[in-house]
Amino acid sequence: MVGSVLEEMRIRALGVIDDAVVELSPGFTAVTGETGAGKTMVVTSLGLLLGGRADPALVRIGSKAAVVEGRITLAPGAAAAVRAEEAGAELDDGALLISRTVSAEGRSRAHVGGRAVPVGLLGELAEDLVAVHGQTDQQGLLRPARQRQALDRYAGDAVAVPLEKYTAAYRRLRAVATELEELTTRARERAQEADLLRFGLDEIAAVEPVAGEDVELAAEAERLGHAESLASAAAQAHVALAGNPEDPEGVDANMLVAGAHRALEAVRSHDPALAALADRISEIGILMADVAGELAGYADDLDADPLRLAAVEERRAALTQLTRKYGESIDEVLAWAEQSAARLTELDGDDDRIAELTAERDGLRAELSGLAQGLTAARTEAADRFASAVTAELASLAMPHARVSIDIRQTEDPSGDGVEVGGRPVLYGPTGADEVELLLAPHPGAQPRPIAKGASGGELSRVMLAVEVVFAGSDPVPTYLFDEVDAGVGGKAAVEVGRRLAKLAKSAQVVVVTHLPQVAAFADRQLLVEKTNDGSVTRSGVTVLEGEDRVRELSRMLAGQEDSETARAHAEELLAAARADG
Repeated sequence: MVGSVLEEMRIRALGVIDDAVVELSPGFTAVTGETGAGKTMVVTSLGLLLGGRADPALVRIGSKAAVVEGRITLAPGAAAAVRAEEAGAELDDGALLISRTVSAEGRSRAHVGGRAVPVGLLGELAEDLVAVHGQTDQQGLLRPARQRQALDRYAGDAVAVPLEKYTAAYRRLRAVATELEELTTRARERAQEADLLRFGLDEIAAVEPVAGEDVELAAEAERLGHAESLASAAAQAHVALAGNPEDPEGVDANMLVAGAHRALEAVRSHDPALAALADRISEIGILMADVAGELAGYADDLDADPLRLAAVEERRAALTQLTRKYGESIDEVLAWAEQSAARLTELDGDDDRIAELTAERDGLRAELSGLAQGLTAARTEAADRFASAVTAELASLAMPHARVSIDIRQTEDPSGDGVEVGGRPVLYGPTGADEVELLLAPHPGAQPRPIAKGASGGELSRVMLAVEVVFAGSDPVPTYLFDEVDAGVGGKAAVEVGRRLAKLAKSAQVVVVTHLPQVAAFADRQLLVEKTNDGSVTRSGVTVLEGEDRVRELSRMLAGQEDSETARAHAEELLAAARADG
């Protein structure tokens, strides 16, 4: 027996269940009850513990929240135990406590080992702990895409390893193809953009602007445009400060300041404060003399050449043409030129990039062809083993003459652009070039047909159960939940289903929600989900059936009535046969 076991679940305020504890057996547990009693709530509860979607409609009317708690004993060193401890969870004597709460408003919370965790962690743990197989899975397995996934899962590393390499190469090929398509389809736009950039760069290069040149020329133009008035003002200021040589009797500022300085200098020794003022007047005189000298030089140096002014204005006009198109200032124009030159280099390099991408695309296609052929070979080998295993299971499920096979084929790509498989281009996708379909020949001489078309309802259930059992043998998880996968089965075939599930339970924990007494009789433990009514609130209790109670429930399942003597005798016969078979 495996070391990891789901021991029990407590369910509160979920659907018709008010408060119930589901005690599970390490071997084979059958969950039975009348239609609508709440058997599906057991499956739903386990789904919530496994990180399934939280639906607020599941919360019992009048309750604030639904709560599901589970206790799972873990084998020493189990991957789930390691992952849980990494998340901060604590084990309780080797058992992991998991809880999920769903509020009536739709909020969901999860706890593992006493620690709040993201709901996604429950899904991660479930991958190593529990596999759920139900009617929903059956319907899913009728689709070829799901059948391909099922075959890949069964094949294990033989497909998983090359598929991982193929998927990485496929993603790279799609990225390369997308970039290549963008480059080639936008060739005209890129050529137009490059021409515009070249024109702008040529226009700027012809002018040869210098950083800050526009600011300097604006100041020079302003000065040259008012040269006469500037020279006149400078001359008048010079006369006011230094006097007019042609008017010896005139009074100027230097003369007045000098007189003031002499007046104070004569008495400065009598008062330090007045001496300080005399010094400041002396400084004024020196400063005025300096300004007067500069004014004389300014007037002499002022260039009033109209030719220079014309040259400045012409240069400014050329720069204005650039700032009108490429930036608010010459500095911005130069920045645009730098960026555009880099972009032009990038555009000019697209032809080289197209050549590189084309070569890479062709190389990836060749690589994918080899990987796709490897995947086909691995799937073909696994398909033979898978089909043989399912066929053998069908023999154990009262279909001794049925034969299951798997058709693996490829669809030719009419465009010729597909990957090469078997010397011809075929359509391919993220999982390879193979289309997988499960076929059934229910009796000798019958042509194999897709299982959706080649099997009756009861046959389909048995085929699906055989598929699930084969999966159970290849999956490493220790617990399997089968939700009415025996639908449509009866009589001798039902007995064989029960026998097969009991055999599986010798190496794994098996929980089966069933309506068949032939299946329930083989269980190590039978749980009854039963409604009671207290007059106001519908409740559902989950009880372990033993002895007479189990006979009564099997009688009800057989004949629809608990007290039928014939049904009771048949029930006791079923139990005895199941014990003898075990």
